[in-house]
Amino acid sequence: MMRHRIHAAFAAIAVCCAAFLSAAGQPGRILPVQYEELTAPDFIRAVEQSDRTCLIPMGILEKHGAHLPLGTDLLDVRNLALQAAKSEYVIVFPQYYFGQIFEAKHQPGTIAYSADLIYRILQETCDELARNGIRKIILVNGHGGNNSFLPYFCQTQLAGRREYAVYVFSPDPDPEQDEAVRRLKKTQLDGHAGEVETSTMMTHRPDIVHPDRAGEQDGSDQNRLQGLKDAYTAIWWYAKFPNHYAGDGSAGTRALGEALIRAQKDRLVEMIRSVKQDDQVLRLQKRFYRESEDPLDTKQ
Repeated sequence: MMRHRIHAAFAAIAVCCAAFLSAAGQPGRILPVQYEELTAPDFIRAVEQSDRTCLIPMGILEKHGAHLPLGTDLLDVRNLALQAAKSEYVIVFPQYYFGQIFEAKHQPGTIAYSADLIYRILQETCDELARNGIRKIILVNGHGGNNSFLPYFCQTQLAGRREYAVYVFSPDPDPEQDEAVRRLKKTQLDGHAGEVETSTMMTHRPDIVHPDRAGEQDGSDQNRLQGLKDAYTAIWWYAKFPNHYAGDGSAGTRALGEALIRAQKDRLVEMIRSVKQDDQVLRLQKRFYRESEDPLDTKQ
């Protein structure tokens, strides 16, 4: 009987030791997805496990009505990235607040870096990721002011030879998911800090959402350029929404936020998987760089 107890005790100790060794870095331990939480040795494993793929969730620091935090875009998009990484392992870059936000410089709390800086810091971030073994970089945008900047940045990667590829997450409309969201929505105008953004923040950070303050400022379209025809001008957003608030955040609900996050997460997981499996972009880039160095030799 005593011998049986001794054997049982040693077996229990062996199990505990195995668990400790596994947690200390042995194969099989679950790696963090957050870049900043990885140790240097674990980073090497993470690069392998992610198929050399990294997400950069991109937000901004700007006013979001009177009821949402300045970092809403980044908080939302990083939550989305982390949720997706639970289903498909990928490295998620730390908080990235460097983007285009000149249209909100008149509002308190806005950090608007210069145009050349936001380009250079994103380029150097991608270059540094590549130096550390990453070959596929996915930009996941959470900020409307980046909608023109990021495709432009992505296109300029053809200007010089790169050993990596940049992808921008840009999901096509999904009629089924869009209809499910539409049924839950109450408002028509919803461009910034309105029903959608308030709902998503209520889902994962309700502690910093203040829906009772959403009516303190006017989020209606003032349409002050209605006489201007077939023209784009930088002041268009300010002309419509000088309070940097478009919609009615008081209409936000947790149910809508959960539906939105679920739909976006599923699409992002699909995109990550397709990028990991992709072997065409890098191959075609190499061919393009080679041909662009001597275009007269390009087969016509």
